[in-house]
Amino acid sequence: MSEVQISEMRLKDIPEVAVMERQCFSEPWSENGFRSALEQGCSVYLVAREPASGQIAGYCGLLRSFEEAEILNVAVRGELRGQGIGGTMLSHLMEQGRQRGIRRFTLEVRRSNAAAIHLYEKLGFVSAGIRKNFYRKPEEDAVIMWTPEADGSSAPDDSVIAGI
Repeated sequence: MSEVQISEMRLKDIPEVAVMERQCFSEPWSENGFRSALEQGCSVYLVAREPASGQIAGYCGLLRSFEEAEILNVAVRGELRGQGIGGTMLSHLMEQGRQRGIRRFTLEVRRSNAAAIHLYEKLGFVSAGIRKNFYRKPEEDAVIMWTPEADGSSAPDDSVIAGI
């Protein structure tokens, strides 16, 4: 596993994060999108830095709604994938969320992204349904994943998800 330093994303990190976002996603967030997210009191964004260079190796973020949070962005630089950086970042992000009173987390992931689905399952997420044609460029279904609540109750069932 590659050693990284995890810290809260700062406004000065946004240009580097936006470059990585464009490299990782077919429909990337803009710098203004990240700026807005950082300025919201209900968001938490982290970056992972390579200690030697200080370069951002990855980033992730969540948007809180009461006792739940949606994980919105997870990205690791291409050449650094598979080294545990994504899991390290997400573990830190979820711990920060729990410290803020979040009891469960949700996210969507491309149905074809087996590596990400496996990582999320290792972190306690379970599949709760499918959002048809959620992604574009290319068009693809999303797997909706949830963590159980802190008290052990499970994620909403598909009938609840379908109404979202």
